[in-house]
Amino acid sequence: MTTTQPTRAPFVERVAGWSVRHKKTAVFGWLLLVVAAIMVGQRLGTSNLSSYDPGQAGQAERVLDRPGVQKMQSESVLIQSRAPGRTFGNDPEIRQAVRQVVAGLKGVPASAEDVRSPFGRGGAGLLSGGGQSALVTFDVAGDSGTANKAVVPAMNAVAAVQARHPALKVEEAGGASVDRAIGSTTSRDFRKAEVTSVPISLALLLLVFGALVAAGIPLLLAGTAVISAISLLAIPSRWLPVDSTTSSIVLLVGMAVGIDYSLFYLRRVREERVAGRTPGEALRVATATSGRAILVSGLTVMISLAGLFITGIDVFSGVAIGTIIVVGVAVLGSLTFLPALLALLGRGVDKGRIPFLGRRRTAARGSRLWSVTVRAVVRRPLVLGGLAAAALVAVALPVFGMNLENPGIHDLPTNVPVVRTLLDIQRAFPGGPSPAEVVVTGQDLSSPRVAAAVSALHGEVAATHGAIREPISTTMLGNGQVLLISVPLAGAGTDAASNHALATLRTQALPATLGGVPGISYAVGGQTAGSHDFDAQLAARTPLVFVFVLGLAFLLLMTTFRSVAIPALSICLNLLSVGAAYGLMILIFQDGHLQSTLGFTSYGGIVTWMPLFMFVLLFGLSMDYHVFILSRIRELRLRGASTRQAITDGIGHSAGVVTSAAAIMVAVFSIFASLSLIEFKMFGIGMAAAVLIDATVVRGILLPAGLALLGDRTWYLPRWLGGGGRHARHEIPEDRRYPAAVGS
Repeated sequence: MTTTQPTRAPFVERVAGWSVRHKKTAVFGWLLLVVAAIMVGQRLGTSNLSSYDPGQAGQAERVLDRPGVQKMQSESVLIQSRAPGRTFGNDPEIRQAVRQVVAGLKGVPASAEDVRSPFGRGGAGLLSGGGQSALVTFDVAGDSGTANKAVVPAMNAVAAVQARHPALKVEEAGGASVDRAIGSTTSRDFRKAEVTSVPISLALLLLVFGALVAAGIPLLLAGTAVISAISLLAIPSRWLPVDSTTSSIVLLVGMAVGIDYSLFYLRRVREERVAGRTPGEALRVATATSGRAILVSGLTVMISLAGLFITGIDVFSGVAIGTIIVVGVAVLGSLTFLPALLALLGRGVDKGRIPFLGRRRTAARGSRLWSVTVRAVVRRPLVLGGLAAAALVAVALPVFGMNLENPGIHDLPTNVPVVRTLLDIQRAFPGGPSPAEVVVTGQDLSSPRVAAAVSALHGEVAATHGAIREPISTTMLGNGQVLLISVPLAGAGTDAASNHALATLRTQALPATLGGVPGISYAVGGQTAGSHDFDAQLAARTPLVFVFVLGLAFLLLMTTFRSVAIPALSICLNLLSVGAAYGLMILIFQDGHLQSTLGFTSYGGIVTWMPLFMFVLLFGLSMDYHVFILSRIRELRLRGASTRQAITDGIGHSAGVVTSAAAIMVAVFSIFASLSLIEFKMFGIGMAAAVLIDATVVRGILLPAGLALLGDRTWYLPRWLGGGGRHARHEIPEDRRYPAAVGS
């Protein structure tokens, strides 16, 4: 007589089982972990490391960011009559306003330095339109990192002159004031998003669960995961740039995955209890099914986000580490804190039922609508699946005309005062973009050989046929440590003409001049160089990111589902939904549809970093739903159901909770459409559209159609990968076998 050794439970079940048996220890241990994370964050504090562009531009930025090397930001004050015909020459009020602006700025030396006006040397260049417009320029005292605060006294001095001359425009704009406006607008917008997202999520959770306690559990898990992750960011901030934007994205992703994981777990517990199981048995089943799906989903999300490290771009690295931490914490909480809390609450999880809603919602029935839809799709997979795929392909077609371009001044809406001022200055003093900044380092930068090389650079202007222009100016920084050469370029700053001019400067003009001086080195920075080098790095690394994310996701899904067809189908469907989201984003933002509704002005492009960032984030988040649904289908298949039965019943029982989770995520992302910066609007609309498409068309139609067409080939795994056999029924206990298979 032979005896069989009991099979050891999977890791996820062992962890959750320990948490359920020691529920108080697990719950209070989780809360202590959160408190410890907060204490670590407060103790260490977040280091405000600067982020730099890649390539030469980043090299130049690092030099200018050295201690003792100060590159001041410049500001301009426009003085202009509101009535036509009044000029600097014939209107004493304009001249008086200019003098008052100069006096006011010189009266705040801690804020403004090197004040230049039309009354000074070379002042003719500060008048335009026959004297209708005058400029007063100055440098903001201090370094660039504190300029947005140091500029405030100067802004107040200019505002005081404006108040004394209502018939004139006396407006200030520049690098520091724009940075201040963007920082203020971004901070205000993110506070609005953060404050709005929680009550909206709670309201939708109440609709989903119909009970106050059950609705509060996802927010509790998500909230503690977000607080812990943001606090723990103090550790990687020692070597990676972490700013307020990183924290806000961590909040968004943490709320999304925390709520999703809780929904999946709670819904399964309710289903098992409705089926007659005790709370303990329901928890055990939920752990073995939803818990496993959460672990696989979380790993997939983290793999996707890790792809951002491959870009080698500082700002992406900070976002990647923050989002990976919050997803990891949410997964840990889902496998320990969540089952322990549910065990502690027992049937109390349904307390606080909402009148007329609670009884129906707590029943946790399958979705009748999705069951009917999926049955129709499974009967006619080629027709209905083909129509859905064709519709998404049609929506995705604009991707081939995508124009990647940074918004520049168009990032902020035109109702922001500093943006209006910049536009007024550009109209009154039309000119090129910010000049290229050639940052020269080495020994004896004031030597005759360096001076001769700079003179030779002036001579190269004619040879470049207008690519580089005069006036070329030089500034010595850091007591002779750095020579900064400003070189105006052709074009508008980020267009083809500017990029050609930059290439001419780097490959022709500078090697022919500074390149011949021994003992020095140089790097070209500035607006055009930064944008060009960022885009070049992104273009070079994006294929590697795609290969990394798709390759590892394929391997993880293949290992999880013991199939090569499932990961291939999953990746194709995810790419289709991402492509459709890109298409909608192009139609709205690049082509300018819905401008008045959404409150933005199209500049004919898409923010350069948006497609890659959205791909990584969407691929990870959409796998939440995909893994959850496929896990349910695989579970039914292992219990003996046919492939078609598993598809119909698996999606019918899980699509409802997926739709609920997606509705919450769509609502949160849609909040970003109301924010001020155009890049946030793009992000919110693109993400909301993608999640909506993914949770409806893809998961409700294309997925069952694809699985139905594959049939039993869905579960095929080659022998050389360890496959070749049918799924053994002993993987699922006898009492949980599919009803149609029992007794067969």
